[in-house]
Amino acid sequence: MKKKSVEIIAKSLLFDGLTEKEIDRIGQIAIAKHLNKGRSIFSEGDDGNGFYLVSDGLVKIYKISIDGKEQILHILGPGEPFGEVPVFAGQRFPANAETITESHVLFFPRHAFIDLITNNPSLALNMLAVLSVRLRQFTTQIENLTLKEVPARLAAYLIYLAEEQEKQDSVTLDISKGQLASLLGTVPETLSRMFAKMNSSGLIEVRGPEIRFRKRIELKELAERGRQA
Repeated sequence: MKKKSVEIIAKSLLFDGLTEKEIDRIGQIAIAKHLNKGRSIFSEGDDGNGFYLVSDGLVKIYKISIDGKEQILHILGPGEPFGEVPVFAGQRFPANAETITESHVLFFPRHAFIDLITNNPSLALNMLAVLSVRLRQFTTQIENLTLKEVPARLAAYLIYLAEEQEKQDSVTLDISKGQLASLLGTVPETLSRMFAKMNSSGLIEVRGPEIRFRKRIELKELAERGRQA
C-alpha cells in the first residue's frame, strides 16, 4: 500500500517537482483510508489535525446554512488535496468533507507534515501555489453565484469541466444533478429546466451524463456575459 501511496503523491500537483527521496519521506507519514460512499471525513469545527489527498473517488467540501441548506464549495477528484489550511494556521476545519463515491484518501498528520516542511521549504511553496489556485477558483465561484443567473452559472461550469477533462466539445458529469445544483447555488428542479431549455435551443445535447456542446462559442458567451452571441 505504501508503494501505491507514493505513486499517488508523486502525481499530485501539490508535490510537483520534489525529488524521489522527498516523495518517499512524505509517503512514510501518509495514512491510507478507504471510505464508502456518503462517509463523513470531517465536519466544520473539527480539529484541523492534518489534511487529505484524494487517491481515487470523489469528495465534496460543503457548508450547511442555518436553515439546513447544503452549499457545495468544491468537488475534488484524484490527486487533489483538501483541508490544507489548518496545516498552516493550526485552526479548525472551516467546512465539511464527505465522499460522493466510494473513495480512497491519504491522510497527512499535521505535526509530522510540518516537520517535513521545516526541512523542505520548496514543499511549502508548492502548497502556497495550490492554495492560490484554490482561492482563484473560489473567487470565481462566488462571482458566479452572486453576479450571474443560473443559465450562465451552468454554462460556466460546463466550460470549466471541459477544460478539466481536457475535452473540446463534450463533458461527462461525474456527480448527480442534485449535487451539481448545490454546487451552482440552485435547486434540482431549476437545473433540470435549464438543461432542458439549453438542449431544446440547440446549445447542448444531453445524453444521460454525457453532454455535447453543439454551439461552443454561444455557450462560452453565455458563461462569460450571461447571454448568447
